[in-house]
Amino acid sequence: MKDIQNQEDHRRINIKKVGVKTISYPITVLDKARSKQHTIATVNMYVNLPHHFKGTHMSRFVEILNRFHGAIDISNFHYILEEMKDKLEAEAAHIEMSFAYFLPAKEGLETLKSSRYECSMHGSLEEANELEVQVIVPVSLPLAEKRGQGLPRSLGDWGRALVSVKFRNFLWIEDLIFLIKDAIDWEQHNVPSHGENSLSVESLIRRIAKSLKEEETIKWFSVKVENLAEGYSTFAIMESGS
Repeated sequence: MKDIQNQEDHRRINIKKVGVKTISYPITVLDKARSKQHTIATVNMYVNLPHHFKGTHMSRFVEILNRFHGAIDISNFHYILEEMKDKLEAEAAHIEMSFAYFLPAKEGLETLKSSRYECSMHGSLEEANELEVQVIVPVSLPLAEKRGQGLPRSLGDWGRALVSVKFRNFLWIEDLIFLIKDAIDWEQHNVPSHGENSLSVESLIRRIAKSLKEEETIKWFSVKVENLAEGYSTFAIMESGS
């Protein structure tokens, strides 16, 4: 049977991105305390298609993913990209995975609600590999200092920190999460007075950025801090080098 997708296209128009998205797929994530943990990821896979190809076989994306079943983690992400670029004869390959990462829950409602973290890995390969990891860390106020009534799980919410990083060397996801959490805890306990109005997005983002700059494993970072108030929200954004 003639391979229509790989036939030459004479229009000389490059397609920036072509691929598949929102694939629900089981992955294995490296876990510092327990070696590995299994979770479900939402996966987007796409390539830059050279102008001389009419198209690509969409099923090949999933075939490549299946070849790495049970072995998808931060340490071998680049192998998937290399396979995509090679098998699909692409100029560049990209893969995005969003997943829930779980840390052991401790006693107390405040820590139980923060045991799940939304994470993502964005990898690209053209001339060189690029991997960006993002974690979202909730920012909560002490429950005892939150006024008003409500369900326990709704008390103490202040906002969140969205942190994206690129590494020089390997860093455990939980070490990145704890680095951010420690910065948040430091800022909460060193503001002039405890309470919802004493913590600002400006002071918190500076504290998180300071901690990230001091971590030698991190070569680049971007931080967004959001205070989610009723009816509106405030935010601050900072990037390394700015």
